[in-house]
Amino acid sequence: MHLSLRDEASQVAFGETLGHALNGRGCIFLQGELGAGKTTLSRGILRAYGYQGAVKSPTYTLVEPYDLGETQIHHFDLYRLGDPEELEFIGARELFSEDSLCLVEWPSRGEGWLPMSDLTVTLSVVGAGREASVMASTPYGDHVLSRLNSILSEKGDS
Repeated sequence: MHLSLRDEASQVAFGETLGHALNGRGCIFLQGELGAGKTTLSRGILRAYGYQGAVKSPTYTLVEPYDLGETQIHHFDLYRLGDPEELEFIGARELFSEDSLCLVEWPSRGEGWLPMSDLTVTLSVVGAGREASVMASTPYGDHVLSRLNSILSEKGDS
C-alpha cells in the first residue's frame, strides 16, 4: 500500500486511521530518514487511543510507555542505540507482548534482537509532503492491512 500525505495534518490523520486498524496490539516498524515524520505518525496512532498530549521521540530514553486504559503502547526510538543488547538491559523484551502495541523507529539498529514486525511503514519525503508505504510481514499484519484498506475506502482516502 502506498499513500501520499500532503502535510503534517494528513500524516497525523493517517496515523490515527492506522491506530484504529491495529486494535491496540502489534509490532510496527517505522522507517525513513531523519525528519520523514516517524514521530508525527506515532502521534496519530496514539490519538486513536485517546492520547492528546505531546509526543516526543524517545531518542535518549529509547522507549516511552503510554498506559491508555486497556491499551499499552510502547514507543521506541533506536536511533542512538549503540548495541541491540542494550534493549535487554532496559527490560524491553517484556514490552513486546501480544497484548501491547509497539512502535519502533529506526528498527535496523535493533536488528537481531527485535521480534518480527507485523507491519513496516516506510516514510519518504516528497516535496513538502510525505509518501507512506505499508507492508505486512505476518498474518496479523495482513489482517491489519486489510482493515486499513477498508477504513480508507470508507473515508474515500484510498
